[in-house]
Amino acid sequence: MALTFYWYPNCGTCKKAKKWFDDHNIDYTSIHIVEKTPAKEELLDLIAKSDLPAKKFFNTSGKKYRELNIKEKINDASTEELAEILASDGMLIKRPIVTDGTKVTVGFKEETFQENWL
Repeated sequence: MALTFYWYPNCGTCKKAKKWFDDHNIDYTSIHIVEKTPAKEELLDLIAKSDLPAKKFFNTSGKKYRELNIKEKINDASTEELAEILASDGMLIKRPIVTDGTKVTVGFKEETFQENWL
């Protein structure tokens, strides 16, 4: 099954991940995370399959994250509430997110990609 690759083309980390897939001849469907931000339900599914807490899906170094002061809200919010915040703006989401429908990775670490996607 081809992978789904949520990315932002101007993101350096996303470019590294894309190059890694291309170098390893791995098929993927890319989705521009800002133009087609995943809906709350889709994010809840990705969070559940990732085995990561919802707060790991936030782009904590992003301008939007700081502007909206999400750091103050993140610890008291439920997973549902966090997914709703993430779905409101693709720039809030840590990227890339990669899934094969069963597993999910967030961000790019070569070791993690080798373990999961080779």
